[in-house]
Amino acid sequence: MNKHSQIAHDPVTFDIIQNALEAVADEMFVAQRKASMSAIIYEVLDLSTSILDAKGEIAASGAGIPAFIGVLDKAIHGILKKFPLETIKPGDVFASNDPYYGGVTHLNDMVLASPVFSDGRLVSWVANIAHWNDVGGMVPGSMSSDATEIFQEGVRIPAVKLFEEGRENTAVFDILYTNTRLPEYLRGDLWAGIAGLRIGERRIHELIAKYGTETFEAAVTDYMTLGETRARAALKTLPHGTYTFEEEQDTGQIHRVSLTITADDFIVDLTDNPAQSGSSNSSREGTEIAVQLAFKAFTDPEAPGNGGFFRPLSVKTQPGTIFHVKEPGALGYYSEVEIRLFDMLLRALAHHFPGVVPAGNFASICGTVVGGPHPETGRHYTIVEPQVGGWGAWEGHDGPSGQFSGFHGETFNCPAEVAEARYGLCVDQVALNAEPGGEGQWRGGKGIDVHYRVLADHNFLSLGYTRSRIPPWGIEGGLDGSTNYVEVRRRDGGSERFSFATNVEVNKGDVIRVVTGNGGGCGDPGKRSPESIARDIKNGYLTPERAREVYGYEG
Repeated sequence: MNKHSQIAHDPVTFDIIQNALEAVADEMFVAQRKASMSAIIYEVLDLSTSILDAKGEIAASGAGIPAFIGVLDKAIHGILKKFPLETIKPGDVFASNDPYYGGVTHLNDMVLASPVFSDGRLVSWVANIAHWNDVGGMVPGSMSSDATEIFQEGVRIPAVKLFEEGRENTAVFDILYTNTRLPEYLRGDLWAGIAGLRIGERRIHELIAKYGTETFEAAVTDYMTLGETRARAALKTLPHGTYTFEEEQDTGQIHRVSLTITADDFIVDLTDNPAQSGSSNSSREGTEIAVQLAFKAFTDPEAPGNGGFFRPLSVKTQPGTIFHVKEPGALGYYSEVEIRLFDMLLRALAHHFPGVVPAGNFASICGTVVGGPHPETGRHYTIVEPQVGGWGAWEGHDGPSGQFSGFHGETFNCPAEVAEARYGLCVDQVALNAEPGGEGQWRGGKGIDVHYRVLADHNFLSLGYTRSRIPPWGIEGGLDGSTNYVEVRRRDGGSERFSFATNVEVNKGDVIRVVTGNGGGCGDPGKRSPESIARDIKNGYLTPERAREVYGYEG
C-alpha cells in the first residue's frame, strides 16, 4: 500500500497543500526580486510568478502584476503546443518572449518556465515573467510608438529551451546577451528568474515527498473545482441578458463590446473593433487576460484566481484587429490596448449595473522610458517606469490618490533616491496633481506631478500614455477627472507636450514633467461637506477659486 493513500482525499490535507502552493509562488517572487539587477523588477516589482498544473492551468499565483499572472498559463500552453510531451524532460528550462509563440505581451517581457516531474511523469510547472529594460530593437528600451512590425522591437525568443535536461544551451544565452544595450542587467535579471524557478521546483518536490504525487495532483484539481464553483455561483446572482457599450478613445477610434451573461456563461464579444495599427495592438491571449481581470473583479474578487475560476468565461475576437493582432504586427504598447479594454469593461458594467463600480480612474500604464549616457560614468542607462495616478470616487468615499491602475496591480513606483543613484536624472519634485478635475460629493483621487531633471546631453525620452484627451468619467453627478501627459520643459524656456512619443532628445537642464490624471468624482459637488472642501484647500488639492466655481464655497 502507498504510504500516502490513507490521506489521499483528506480535505484538510487538500487545504494545506493549496495554501502551500500560494506560499511557494510568493517565495519564488521574493527570490527573483532579491536577485534581480534592474530597478523595474526589484523596486517596481514588474514581475509575477505562478505554480501551474501539468496542463498549464494556473494553480496558484504569487504577488505582482495581475495582468502578468494571466500570461503564464497561456505561455505554458504555447510550450506544450510546440513541444511534444515526450520531448519535455526533467531539468528543462524554457524561455519565451514572443507573443506569436506563447509570450503573450511584448518582447520586453520574458517568460521562464520549468516542468516538475514526479513518479516519472509531468505533474506541474513553475513559471515567472519579468520586464527586461532592453531587448534590442530600433530604440533603447525596445518600445517604440513608431514600430510597425515586431521585427523592429527586439530579439524574438519563440519558446525555446534555455536548459535541456539540466545542460545550459549557451547559444541562446549568447543571443540574449548580444541583443541588448544593457547586457549586465539582462544577465542578472535572467539568472534571477532561473533562481526563482529552482526555488519553486524544490518546494514542490518537498510537498510531493510529504504527501505523495496523487494527493498533490488531487489537491490541485480540487482547488480548480473550487474556483469554478465560486465563479458559477457568482454568475447565478447577476441579472442575465446582453449588454452593449462603446467608448471613444483619444485617437477618435470607437471601441465596442457586447456582454452576454447567462446562468452558466459570461461571454465577451469584441469582434467589432478597429483594425490593428502601429505598435498599439494586443495578442488574442492578452485580450483574454484583460477580460479575465474585469470578470474576476466584477463577479467574485475573493475567490481563488486559478484556471478553474475562468472556465465560465469566453471571449470572441476578430483576427487582424487591435484585440487580436496578426503576425507580424507590433505590440510594444500592448499594455495601453489591454488597459483600455479593462477600463471599458468596468465602465460598461458601471453603466449597466450602477453602484457596483467606482468612477473612472487614470487608467493608463503611463510607460515612461528615459535613458542615454550617464553623467558620471558615460555608460548607457535606461529607466523604465510605469506611473501612479488617481482612482475614482464611489459613494461615501473619495478616490485613492497615487495608485497604480487595477490592471497593473501590486507594484510600486521607483523611489527618487534609487532613480538618482542608478540613473542619470535628478528628481526635482514628487507631488500630487493639483489640476482641477474629479470634483463631487466625493472627489476623485489625485494623480501625480513629478519632475525629472536631465543631467547630461543626448538623452532620450519615449512614452505611451492613454487617457491623454478624454478624462476619467464621473458618476452620479460627479465631474470628470483630468488627463495624463508629459511636458518637456526645455532649458531655454520652451516646452512641448506629449502622450505618445519615441526618442525625443532631452539634454542637460531639460525637465521631464510627468502628470497623471485625477480620478472621476461621485455625486453632486454641491453636496460636498464644507469640512472636506476646507481640507482639500489646506492640502493644496483645490484652489479657493475652483472651490467657489464648483462647490460654491466661500470659506
